[in-house]
Amino acid sequence: MSFGGLQTMWIIVLFDLPTDTKASRKEYTRFRKSLLDDGFTMMQYSVYMRHSSSDENAHVHAMRVKAQLPDDGEVRIIKITDKQFGKIDVFYGNKRKPIETAPIQLQFF
Repeated sequence: MSFGGLQTMWIIVLFDLPTDTKASRKEYTRFRKSLLDDGFTMMQYSVYMRHSSSDENAHVHAMRVKAQLPDDGEVRIIKITDKQFGKIDVFYGNKRKPIETAPIQLQFF
């Protein structure tokens, strides 16, 4: 999907954070909550996604994620286009499930 020449994007955040102590579990919860507060939804366990209206908007949200990085663990941020996102195959057991769709964008003229 493209609006005014802008390519809409998906941001996917994958993370593997320690949860072996009370402090690390608290940090895990804080990081996960920061993703939810910024409009990310859980794609699967420790994988969150967010739709963005442009690459520039995706960059803003990626910087917000970077600002909340925990001191320990691993976090990866992937940005992909709607077209690439549409090519993801999702399976539950042996049955294919349709992928999520991009939210409806409002256009003002």
